[in-house]
Amino acid sequence: MTQDVLEEGQDKRRVGVYAAIASFLLFSMIQFRDGPFIRPHPAFWRVMLGINLLYELALVFLLFQDLGTARNMMTLIDPNLGRPLPEKSYAEDCSLTPQTIWNALDIFCIAHALGWFGKAMILRDYWFCWILSIAFELAEYSLQHQLPNFAECWWDHWVLDVLICNWLGTYLGMKTCQYLEVKPYEWRGFRQTRGIRLKAKRVLSQFSPHDFTAFKWGTAKSFTHYVTVVLLLAVFLAAELNPFYLKSLLWMEPDHPVVISRLAGVFLCALPAVRELYQYINDPRRAVRMGQHVWLLLATIVTELLVIVKWSKGIFTAPAPHSVKLGWLIGAILLILYPVVQFGIPSARRYIRKHQKKVKSKAL
Repeated sequence: MTQDVLEEGQDKRRVGVYAAIASFLLFSMIQFRDGPFIRPHPAFWRVMLGINLLYELALVFLLFQDLGTARNMMTLIDPNLGRPLPEKSYAEDCSLTPQTIWNALDIFCIAHALGWFGKAMILRDYWFCWILSIAFELAEYSLQHQLPNFAECWWDHWVLDVLICNWLGTYLGMKTCQYLEVKPYEWRGFRQTRGIRLKAKRVLSQFSPHDFTAFKWGTAKSFTHYVTVVLLLAVFLAAELNPFYLKSLLWMEPDHPVVISRLAGVFLCALPAVRELYQYINDPRRAVRMGQHVWLLLATIVTELLVIVKWSKGIFTAPAPHSVKLGWLIGAILLILYPVVQFGIPSARRYIRKHQKKVKSKAL
């Protein structure tokens, strides 16, 4: 009898939480401001903003919990959680044979391609995707002393991941962007469309963009664009690395619904966020401030980082190898050196010329 009462109480709490979440999302759908997208409906993106806010609030709550408490709380979502999982290394046999290559082909190859298809849809820029792809592999190299599943064979890093899976996903994503950029749009409403076939086509088109903006980030255009691209690259890398650390700390499998939901949620939230950021940087007259999607997603990624840093104390004790520190130092120097050469020196030359002209004009 007591057990039945406890289970009934747990069910009531669970239903109460679900009802509170549904009520908040309903309020979000009705009252939140519209974002940059209107397809499939502005209400959908308002709900996504509400989901992002709920996730951010959950992260803030977890930030004040210790790791053991957080692991116990995860069992409320899934009773199968809360048990340590073995870390898998992908660099046990790096011999380049048909058998090892076949063993490396798994469901994660498809996940890689789908992930980069999504990133191409978000960033809409070939070179940005390539830089991010290479940067992520370098990040895996530099962090494999903490997470063993980052250890991969060289051909797995650069051939299977970068040149095949990532390239395929990026290529298909950019082709989709090009199609959406030039596709003919049907502006008539549903009622004005005649015939079942045309009506079905109109319904499906509701889930495609109403309009599409091609992104040209222009790193070399100005110092502001350069800083924006570097910060966006850093945020994307953090968003990519965070789930690996969170699933390791919370003992979750890569294919757990919580992990997949987080990846899908960040993708859907990043679509309007990056669009708002691009518009803010390139069209400041129309976008006088960064949009709500940008700020909230940025806060979410930063809060994830804070949670990981707090929970990682005493967990990842292996020091970074000297080669990793040297690599990050070289990368930091190059990131600083490029804007100095590209923007600082030309600006200094223009200033000197302008000053010399003023001196000559005064002398005359």
